[in-house]
Amino acid sequence: MLYKFKSKVTGDLIMLEPNGRQILNIVGKHDQTKGILLPHEMDGAIAALQRAIAQEEAALEQRRQKAEAAGETVPRPDAVTLRQRAVPFIDMLRQCGKAGKEIVWGV
Repeated sequence: MLYKFKSKVTGDLIMLEPNGRQILNIVGKHDQTKGILLPHEMDGAIAALQRAIAQEEAALEQRRQKAEAAGETVPRPDAVTLRQRAVPFIDMLRQCGKAGKEIVWGV
């Protein structure tokens, strides 16, 4: 399954199901295969995504420091980080919020 996020302001944004679900859970739209993000919700969604990105990056840095201190090989992050997945969605949120237009998916 794919998530296809649509707006009247930007091009469509397509994500694989696990990635789209993760993004939606972070912004408080839990387990919604279809839905809408209204303009007044977008600042909160951006803030939630930025917090989640900062948490993931802090956890990666802690693992790196712990491995270095123990003389172990530094663990590699997942192939694609949350930041890389979320930035296009954050851009979409910013543009739609500025224009006062909603984002929909699954419709």
